[in-house]
Amino acid sequence: MGLSAVVDPIPALARHHLALREARLPFQEIKARSRAVAPARDAVAALLRSGCGVIPELRGLTSSDARESGVQEAARGYEEEGAHLIACHAEPQRFLGALATMVQVRPAVSVPVMARGLFFDPYQIHEARVFGADVIPLHVKYLDEYRLVALADRAESLGMVALAEVRTPEEAGRALDAGLRVLGINTRDRHTGAADSELFAEIAAGLPESALCVGLAGVEDPSDLLSYAANGADAVVVGRAVRGSAGIRESLRALTAAGQHPACAARRVKPAR
Repeated sequence: MGLSAVVDPIPALARHHLALREARLPFQEIKARSRAVAPARDAVAALLRSGCGVIPELRGLTSSDARESGVQEAARGYEEEGAHLIACHAEPQRFLGALATMVQVRPAVSVPVMARGLFFDPYQIHEARVFGADVIPLHVKYLDEYRLVALADRAESLGMVALAEVRTPEEAGRALDAGLRVLGINTRDRHTGAADSELFAEIAAGLPESALCVGLAGVEDPSDLLSYAANGADAVVVGRAVRGSAGIRESLRALTAAGQHPACAARRVKPAR
């Protein structure tokens, strides 16, 4: 009987692009640079601010907004409208100029910067710190227990927050067992694009009160935000709800105002299992 093939859960394109970046800037160099940059901002404190925080998402650069001033102006506008953190994609193979966007956003704002993407290698942790990230996501689905713990420890050694991205109650349990206490719940179906608010509520209800919970998908308007907050979200990431609006700042202002509604004034005590 032949040996069973081991399937690598990490997409080959992601590994390929990582290898190209490491060939240009070796691991020891990126590691040294990551320890020489300004300290990470306190993302936990930002998530613990009053109400339900709003984290608007900036995508990679396009030909129409490639100027640094445009990216920085957008980021400053997000902060002025009450964003608790700002999310930036950090996958060069998927979003044009992703890392460049993040490094431009950081000096323009005082709030923490959250990286979005698939992190699976220590190199990426140091790279994200160099480019300005204060929070990095760890997709529990793609990481075994050893790598999940090791990557979280490396992020924390740089003063960053490791956010466990989960899609099922089982993945949430694995994240908690690994010692992670900031969980991002992403219930968006990869095929239909629809987010399952009932699944979000189920996962959030199973988290201990000490955990911080971030909704990563499904908030399209203020009523969605209030619903997510009522089900245990300390903050929510918003993308299309802001990017797809003709009045970006007005849409974000409405969301942040909902996040400061009296119903969201204090952290919600999560129901017991």
